[in-house]
Amino acid sequence: MDKTLSSSPVFEADLAGALLHRLPDALVVSDADGLICFWNSGAERIFGFTESEALGRSLDIIVPENLRARHWQGYEHTMKSGQTKYGAGDLLSVPAIRKDGRRISVQFSILPLMDSDGELTAIAAIMRDVTADFEARKKLRSEVAKLRQAAESAP
Repeated sequence: MDKTLSSSPVFEADLAGALLHRLPDALVVSDADGLICFWNSGAERIFGFTESEALGRSLDIIVPENLRARHWQGYEHTMKSGQTKYGAGDLLSVPAIRKDGRRISVQFSILPLMDSDGELTAIAAIMRDVTADFEARKKLRSEVAKLRQAAESAP
């Protein structure tokens, strides 16, 4: 690639726009109160909510009800302390919900977003739907357990 092209402001702006909006993974940014302020096409595909349906709404639209208290406890701690154990590229695997109510499994990492004073103002999460892999591993564990049980009960 031409060195001058890759370092040009126009190229960088085009690249940033393409990455932000057309990334196949979900990119969701939420403010200090947990309200969604950015929702890309990957998030639309994974969760089923359009950008206009998601913007300004609480993250509760994708967090299963039984996990919300735990989610908000961690979220508030991160916003107050500015620290997260998932900000160094570590992946977290959790259940999520889609607009149609279907429960899915997602893996995600987060990026804390700071203002010019170094204060945490928002959190960006990059999420991938891993439901098929999760279900395959669950089925495999079940099959292994059945085989062990059969082997233990064999004469």
